[in-house]
Amino acid sequence: MKPSSSSVNGFYSLLAHGLDDLERCFSAQQFMSLQFLQRAMALLRSLHSHLTHLVHKLHLPCGDKWLDEYMDESSRLWEASLVLKLGLSSMESYCAAASSIISSLDNWLLSPSPHLTRQVMRAMSSSRREAAGLEEENRVLVENRVRPLALQLNERVLSLESKLHGFNGFRGVLYAMRNVSSFILIILLWGSVSYWSDPSSGYRCTPVESTHFYGSGFMVSLGRLQQRLLGAMEGMDDRTGILMHELRQWRAATEELWEEMERAGGLMNCCVLDGVAGRPNWERVERLKDSFRLLTCGTENLVNQLDDLFDEIAEGRKKLLDLCSHR
Repeated sequence: MKPSSSSVNGFYSLLAHGLDDLERCFSAQQFMSLQFLQRAMALLRSLHSHLTHLVHKLHLPCGDKWLDEYMDESSRLWEASLVLKLGLSSMESYCAAASSIISSLDNWLLSPSPHLTRQVMRAMSSSRREAAGLEEENRVLVENRVRPLALQLNERVLSLESKLHGFNGFRGVLYAMRNVSSFILIILLWGSVSYWSDPSSGYRCTPVESTHFYGSGFMVSLGRLQQRLLGAMEGMDDRTGILMHELRQWRAATEELWEEMERAGGLMNCCVLDGVAGRPNWERVERLKDSFRLLTCGTENLVNQLDDLFDEIAEGRKKLLDLCSHR
């Protein structure tokens, strides 16, 4: 049963439950798959919504410093989400440009010819340039917009028990939310925008029995998921650029076709069915199209979730301001 978030301890339990669910999804899916990224986004949205709901249950004093701290945290979430939005918008533009490969292949399947082969090769060449440009733009975006946000796990604050109990425990909830949301945002940015070396990669969670922080149970779940993620990262040959599984799968498939075309002297010779040169290999082309459909549909779903998060952040801020204004 999903824990309630109507109390501080309930919120910590909700954090642990959500992180454990995300770890199970991580185990069941391809590394950095769009399905995993969508689950991470859904968890981020859920936690933000429950955080806002919790304020109403704690009966915090109007206009106190807790509101400033909440606004600071929601602003940081907004800024990181803006970077995600820019990265995903670039991804959508890339997908729109890459769709010319699919349309060119469809034309070639209907009537294979040297002229249509050249169209396919031009479309693939253009897509390769678009992908290189996308990853360079996103690398600069991370340098300029993400690093200043300091998205890292902060173990130091866990020892400041007196501070964490402030505002009926709400300050501790904010610290917990900052740690968890930072990690989820790192996942989303690595998967959708660009990988960078995580400054908190040496982090180890504090065991429950060695800390007085009553929310430390969620830190165990967070630490376990982080170690799973970093372990998967260590097994990757290439950790540069966007780590999204479907994007890498699509690019690998197009690169494989490109190399075969160059070796064979064009699509007419490399797409062979039943040993007959020039006959379309329907299965190969359909696999390529399926890969592209997964990429475009998954990216679109992630964008829709992100737009919903923007609406929820704005609505949450307004609700709490109205609450403090007695409106």
